[in-house]
Amino acid sequence: MTTALSTQQEFDKVISDIVDYVTEYPITSELAYETAYYCFLDTLGCGMESLEYPACKKLLGPIVPGTLVPNGAKVPGTQFQLDPVQAAFNIGAMIRWLDFNDTWLAAEWGHPSDNLGGILAVADWLSREAIAKGKAPLTIKHVLTAMIKAHEIQGCIALENAFNKVGLDHVILVKVASTAVVAHMLGLNREEILNAVSLAWIDGHSLRTYRHAPNTGSRKSWAAGDATSRAVRLALMAQKGEMGYPSALTAKTWGFYDVLFNGQAFRFQRTYGSYVMENVLFKIAFPAEFHAQTAVEAALQLHDKLKSLGKSAEDIESVSIRTHEACIRIIDKQGPLNNPADRDHCIQYMVAVPLIFGRLTAADYEDNIAHDPRIDTLRSKIVCREEPSFTQDYHDPDKRSIANGLTIKLKDGQVFDELLIEYPVGHKRRRKEGIPLLLKKYRTNLARQFPETQQLRILAASLDKPLLEAMPVNEFMDLFVI
Repeated sequence: MTTALSTQQEFDKVISDIVDYVTEYPITSELAYETAYYCFLDTLGCGMESLEYPACKKLLGPIVPGTLVPNGAKVPGTQFQLDPVQAAFNIGAMIRWLDFNDTWLAAEWGHPSDNLGGILAVADWLSREAIAKGKAPLTIKHVLTAMIKAHEIQGCIALENAFNKVGLDHVILVKVASTAVVAHMLGLNREEILNAVSLAWIDGHSLRTYRHAPNTGSRKSWAAGDATSRAVRLALMAQKGEMGYPSALTAKTWGFYDVLFNGQAFRFQRTYGSYVMENVLFKIAFPAEFHAQTAVEAALQLHDKLKSLGKSAEDIESVSIRTHEACIRIIDKQGPLNNPADRDHCIQYMVAVPLIFGRLTAADYEDNIAHDPRIDTLRSKIVCREEPSFTQDYHDPDKRSIANGLTIKLKDGQVFDELLIEYPVGHKRRRKEGIPLLLKKYRTNLARQFPETQQLRILAASLDKPLLEAMPVNEFMDLFVI
């Protein structure tokens, strides 16, 4: 039974708006569903690539080794079948480990597909429970709808509210968005979902320190898995009647705003719809922090230009990067880089590697590559400076550019014309170019884990969008069991 506290007060409008959107707003945008479909495939594929890395794989599985949960959610690419909370952590950690799936850039950046950890775990578990009771399972269309709504909640709050500026990590928005959509999937009523979302806002929240020097580390790769799994836990608690906290955000002295947001209320640019999924950015070509995507693309083209002139990165005297403010604030780094997590958040590293080798892969962040002395030598020659117009276009809702312009000066005095790329291949403005590459990436990632016959079964289901949308979640997840 819910206690009197949550019935005596009106819930904060931010909380009630989230719940009204989740429970009442119909998703009608075909573009949103089409983008969600590609996002779903790409996110799963990224998880398959992460299984190549022991540092990720060691975190997966049940808390108690050997535990098998009847009707539990299955973890793709493994034999694990887990309770939905732990399954959400497993899936969430896998899909974010390599920083190679979708991205949302705004006042607060983040990765809305992180919510798939909780969504997919709960959808699979609910489907298996339903079948055991003779009821209909959820379909992948239900998963795509939940993804669109989770993207929208996370992304719309992020547009105008910089949690990074108060030291909080962006996965707070994964926790809130996942809690809302998972609570709705569980069949909670409006008051119960209000309670769940309020619990998410007052929960303990991660500091960003693991994303920044001198503490950059691997937690950034499983932080979203932790957030989406915590969301499932809180939704399940609300399902059992755990009370909510109506003024979780606005309470004087003790609410979120006063304690963690410098006393400021959230600002909103737009109401909830399907804008975020429609405009989300895909990481297709490079496993690189998104503010560097266009810089890496330019560096690869410049590598080819150097090669055509019979020169190499060793002939470079300096590299100048015109960029946007967020890039400088997040990934402009000099000095020692201690681990892969440090390196994939350093624009100098992400530009130096393609200039030297003509590539940038997840493996290029590992120690055996990073210890090549040419990388640090070239890093020291790369300087960033803000271009205010790039910053303006970065925040423009009709452009959402991520511009980087690279200028190379050679030791012989030759200066190349600036190579400017405003929109990465994963941008909405380059969808036609990007989707075939995204599907190629998906096929490549499936091939990392599955024998050919199993790949073909997965592809037969995956590449027929209407068939996939109608497919029971549990049947699709069964295709991914090793």
